[in-house]
Amino acid sequence: MRTIVDLPAEQVESLDAWCLAEGVSRAEAVRRAVAEHLRKHHASGAKRAFGMWKDMAEDGLAYQERLRSEWAARERDFS
Repeated sequence: MRTIVDLPAEQVESLDAWCLAEGVSRAEAVRRAVAEHLRKHHASGAKRAFGMWKDMAEDGLAYQERLRSEWAARERDFS
């Protein structure tokens, strides 16, 4: 797929210097940059979720029980 990307002149100059040093085209350099960005920043859902409770003051079971107690209170209100 083709796309148009606008870059500031300073980035184009740096990109061209890198491309010359690496012996690749601008297009290849951009493909590599996008691939690297996606590899670093798009972890799977499981990887993003792993450890999400580590900094929480309340543990997962206490949180679950607190939420369920709210449901029970609402159920009593409608009975």
